[in-house]
Amino acid sequence: MSTLRELLDDLPLADADARRAVHERAAHILRPSGALAWLDEIAAWVAAWQRTSAPRVERPVGLIFAADHGIAAATEVSAYPTGVTRAMLSAYEEGRSTISAFARLAGATVHAVDVGVGRPTNDIRYDPAMSRERFDEIVDVAVAAVDDLDGDLLVLGEMGIGNTTAAAAIAASLAGGETAAWVGRGTGVDDEGLARKRRAVQESVRRIAGVTDPLEILREVGGCEIVAITAATVAARRRSIPVVLDGYVVTAAVLPLHELDATALDHCTVGHCSAEPGHRRLLERLGKAPLLDLDMRLGEGSGAMAAVPLIAMACAGITDVPTFAEWFGE
Repeated sequence: MSTLRELLDDLPLADADARRAVHERAAHILRPSGALAWLDEIAAWVAAWQRTSAPRVERPVGLIFAADHGIAAATEVSAYPTGVTRAMLSAYEEGRSTISAFARLAGATVHAVDVGVGRPTNDIRYDPAMSRERFDEIVDVAVAAVDDLDGDLLVLGEMGIGNTTAAAAIAASLAGGETAAWVGRGTGVDDEGLARKRRAVQESVRRIAGVTDPLEILREVGGCEIVAITAATVAARRRSIPVVLDGYVVTAAVLPLHELDATALDHCTVGHCSAEPGHRRLLERLGKAPLLDLDMRLGEGSGAMAAVPLIAMACAGITDVPTFAEWFGE
């Protein structure tokens, strides 16, 4: 697991000059001062990580990692069978999924990466989700996937039947509190399914009681696509690509980074707040406000992709609108 730890060393910082330039321009733009303050702040955030005073979203990219979960094969914690993960991977590859439709309207491309479909993790109630060797293999795949991208804004998403169970186990292990409070209905399980899911998370968290290292917790109760998201987030930081996080699973994936370094997610914004009750609690812990709050619970990066046009508009509101001095020729 040394690769990911090494990537976390000496993370690049935001470009303060670019951020300052956007704030200065926003103060004199052709509209009432502060009228679009939140959008102006988004534009300044993009500028700081794109390292330019003229931020733009012209090449947004969606990156989806897919994998199977042993817990879903062992007990019914989802409303859908595990085979749906493979079917959805095919839909991504053929451009027929929801995020694909959203991406076309947002002017984005979507890339799906298989990091464990057909190779499920272990049942996290009884065993570590994966070995350290497999953890490192996934990190390498995720980093390579980010390095191959040509984009100026990265949307991270996931697909894996059972992965809200793993997300809840990560959240409960790292953030503490009542375990059941981190467990939601995911794909829409009934009351009996929710009870099974809560028991599964409780058993998983109890098994690793005493483990405190965030990355070790990720290996013990996470999922392959979750580890990939963690690594991709760090890889994007090293390339200074601003990242839009999706729902509960993606946010749980980056929680270990925040626990290791409170500044590790400065290059990330949150596209939306999902219907999963644990997601809002995680966002409060991270100190991040979602751009959208539409009660979505789809996953696959769809909520984050829905926020891309808003981010693009925020940048256009700075770069494509004159200041009072420019308009009036002062």
